[in-house]
Amino acid sequence: MASNLKSFIVYSSSVLVLFLAISFSFSRTNYYKIFHLKSSLASYYPTFLQSDFSFILKPPKPNKPHWPNPISRPPHCVLWMAPFLSGGGYSSEAWSYVLALDEYMKSRENPSFKLGIYQHGDLESLEFWEGLPQNVRDLAIELHRTDCRTNETIVVCHSEPGAWYPPLFETLPCPPTGYHDFMFVIGRTMFETDRLNSEHIKRCNRMDSVWVPTEFHVSTFVQSGVDPSKVMKVVQPIDVRFFNPSKYEPLDIASKANLVLGAKTPNSSPGKEFAFLSVFKWEFRKGWDVLLEAYLKEFSKDDGVALYLLTNPYHSSRDFDNKIVQFVEDSDMQKPANGWAPVYVIDTHIAHIDLPLLYKAANAFVLPSRGEGWGRPVVEAMAMSLPVITTNWSGPTEYLTEENSYPLPVERKSEVTEGPFKGHLWAEPSVIKLRALMRHVISNVEEARAKGRQARKDMINSFSPEIVAEIVTGGGMPINQLLDEVNGLRPVLVNLTRPRKVPGPFTAEMQARKRAKLKAVRVCPCQLQDGAETSVEP
Repeated sequence: MASNLKSFIVYSSSVLVLFLAISFSFSRTNYYKIFHLKSSLASYYPTFLQSDFSFILKPPKPNKPHWPNPISRPPHCVLWMAPFLSGGGYSSEAWSYVLALDEYMKSRENPSFKLGIYQHGDLESLEFWEGLPQNVRDLAIELHRTDCRTNETIVVCHSEPGAWYPPLFETLPCPPTGYHDFMFVIGRTMFETDRLNSEHIKRCNRMDSVWVPTEFHVSTFVQSGVDPSKVMKVVQPIDVRFFNPSKYEPLDIASKANLVLGAKTPNSSPGKEFAFLSVFKWEFRKGWDVLLEAYLKEFSKDDGVALYLLTNPYHSSRDFDNKIVQFVEDSDMQKPANGWAPVYVIDTHIAHIDLPLLYKAANAFVLPSRGEGWGRPVVEAMAMSLPVITTNWSGPTEYLTEENSYPLPVERKSEVTEGPFKGHLWAEPSVIKLRALMRHVISNVEEARAKGRQARKDMINSFSPEIVAEIVTGGGMPINQLLDEVNGLRPVLVNLTRPRKVPGPFTAEMQARKRAKLKAVRVCPCQLQDGAETSVEP
């Protein structure tokens, strides 16, 4: 009795404290906003607070998706699990797929599947969430409430393999209850080096299929030891309607940037000079050292150029100004007699809705990366008709041509010396060639603009959401074909958009394994029907 009374007092006190905190503007703090976001988009492992205090936080009441005719409601579900609330490469890529699929489904009178999403693979970022357009946030909440039954669900685990079941760090497992409860499990991932490590190979081989974005990844995954029958190329979409230069005015870049090196002069003031833009996380892989060396050796104050770096920390501090100054002091570079060409850093958060304005303010985009999974900022810049200079290796080889860009040659391969990919190889872009290309661009502005226009055409023709949605649902990674095969409507035909030697994922043996998964009808506990739970695999 005493124990129950004590628990009641503690519980009541907690409720009272939270009520008072909310009354005194606690709801305006970032902590509360994150807490409310997690409550609104809670995973199927609710915390004590999420379970017991959700009635105080009052998240929106769940609404089931509306279908015109319940009889025609698609029984199957595609559950997409990714870092939707985190920002970064995987997050942006996952959103590009989901937005494309949502539009594809809404254009069909009777879509063959419904779509659900879950946060997975990374921490939530309030800045990123608040920077999303309102229609995207509304869609996130809508898709999070989609009801899915396990044996009728295709799960897409869109993250690095360390987050897959069982995860190597704290995150919602994907698939949520292991690999054998769901109809089909797909891993979507990529790497920036020349190989995979042994743990990631094992995790890829547990999947029914593995999606990778480029032919480069098809080759490296298969050569590393991933089952060739599981590896499938599915390119990444780029929202060419959102990233459309005709819709925007340039951002006042001077108001966002801090001058780190060089000096402002009347002839080289923000907005009047030829602006090179680079967007990246502050890590060695991105080649910021190569970029600074090439730019500072090639240009001086009198060239009328400026370099703008939009960057953010990657397991490091935010003192980018000091890092750049220290890099220059430790190098063999000599300051030109007339002064350094200016270098600006933008280290404040740029909301997603403002990114097109930033690209619009630049004259060219440059990223001498040592390795990219896809190169999201590169394709965003190309969709905005910017001429781009980037390393001709790894992911960008899927879309770079001499007609639409300035591919940067690789000088040699170098070994990764630290981190989880120590011992792998990646590219060392040529500083000399980068200097020449940057000089060429400012000396041939009309040619550069023509390449930018061609870049946008190529993004529209090959990577627009409509085209990639057709690949995902039809010819490239046939979700609809898989559903038809499960329903016994017709055999699965693998019809890749580009012929290659690696066979498709649906072999006879794999089809038999998928049929075996249809035995018991169990309900996934992750926001799914009836609240029943399934056991987690050991």
